[in-house]
Amino acid sequence: MDKPLLLELREVSKRFAQPADVVDRFVRRLRRQAQATKAVLAVDRVSLSIRRGEVVGLVGESGSGKSTLGRIAAGLHVPSSGIRRWKGEDLDRMHAAERRRKQLGIQMIFQDPYASLNPRLRVRDIVGEAPVAHRMIETTRQTEFVADLLQRVGLDAHLAQRFPHQFSGGQRARIGIARALAVQPELLICDEAVAALDVSIQAQVLNLFMQLRDELQLTYLFISHDLGVVQHIADRVLVMYLGRIVESASTEELFARPHHPYTIALLAAAPTLDVKKIDFHPLRGEMPSPLQMSAGCGFHPRCPHAMPVCRERVPDFKEIAPGHFSACHLDDPR
Repeated sequence: MDKPLLLELREVSKRFAQPADVVDRFVRRLRRQAQATKAVLAVDRVSLSIRRGEVVGLVGESGSGKSTLGRIAAGLHVPSSGIRRWKGEDLDRMHAAERRRKQLGIQMIFQDPYASLNPRLRVRDIVGEAPVAHRMIETTRQTEFVADLLQRVGLDAHLAQRFPHQFSGGQRARIGIARALAVQPELLICDEAVAALDVSIQAQVLNLFMQLRDELQLTYLFISHDLGVVQHIADRVLVMYLGRIVESASTEELFARPHHPYTIALLAAAPTLDVKKIDFHPLRGEMPSPLQMSAGCGFHPRCPHAMPVCRERVPDFKEIAPGHFSACHLDDPR
């Protein structure tokens, strides 16, 4: 029996307006042309669902739209179009107060554990402010509540009186986790949450995530460019390229039988301890600018299997094996 759905995104897109630069404005003024505003399509009609207890990995190169999608899921960005559902309810049709209350169940842990903590506040206030503000605990219980949370994430309770700059990177990461847990979320969105840490500290924080998953029945959307980390922690993996999901499968299936040419290239480029000689072919070129999106499949300028149809039509995202989906014209009926 399938576990209940927590978060569901349907055909979600996000556009960011980019005003014309100084040179463009000057040229247009000389030519008496109207000022133009460019739009960056960071996320393009993405659908995903996350069930209770799952760890879903989201991978892709920098600029693929992973963080923007995570912020949409967390409610930090309002989607330009599409639907967000939390436990079957449409979040964007709710009144603002009700939506804020529902979205407490979704919390985000950010990449930089220092920049995401207010340097002027002590840890006691960083962790304990939100549950007091949302009337989840009484002010008189804040000290005890924060002490319990710090101990849960592996920090001593007496550290609550310190400021963020007095901690190491790994300790600040744990404070960020404690702050997210303070409002008793069900879903944690981890945006490159261990990328800024040393490898040994990464392992400790990943083990903490898995421990908290078991203890608190948490669900994760784990965003990372590190395929090794995702393989270790995720149950299911989504591969994102230029604002779109191009492949989705269970972790075991995706790493054993990658299908989309982009996924194959990502896995081939990942570091490995295998000493065997491999025939490595790096991807050609760089990811195109979202301001200069071409028609058809976004990956076709770099794909070794590109065909004429790839330049003309966006491929459908279709099931190629049980639970394994891919968006590639190589799977079109012949």
